[in-house]
Amino acid sequence: MLALIGFTISSVKCQILKPVKWTFASKKVNSNEAVIFVKATMNAGWHIYGLNVPQGGPEATKFVFTKSKDFNLIGKVLEPKPKSKYEEVFKVNVPFHDKEVIFQQKIKLNSSTPTRISGKVSFMSCDKTQCLPEDDYNFALVIKE
Repeated sequence: MLALIGFTISSVKCQILKPVKWTFASKKVNSNEAVIFVKATMNAGWHIYGLNVPQGGPEATKFVFTKSKDFNLIGKVLEPKPKSKYEEVFKVNVPFHDKEVIFQQKIKLNSSTPTRISGKVSFMSCDKTQCLPEDDYNFALVIKE
């Protein structure tokens, strides 16, 4: 019984932190264009970095879309204006998002049938005391009529 209690306590201490939740949605703008919305929701006290982190800073948030003949990206991923804070450890001002942020990517649809979009977002999440290693979140969604 004592061993079971010890195992339970150690397994609680070893839980993997996942302070960022990702959700994806899309909206057709017209018959051959759509916008993908990528929402990151951070636990209280946590943040992720912006898309354009200065050299020498932490890992920026990055999006990679799986290439397909069914769509083309229009421009780059857009983000709302991030907050910025000087971080002594990096010796630079670092752009970041906390609470929640919605990124957007316009795409050109090359087919009139439902289009599957997939890829991954790479990000680093931190709070006041720690930064987790860079993590990848794989995603897939279908843009319908």
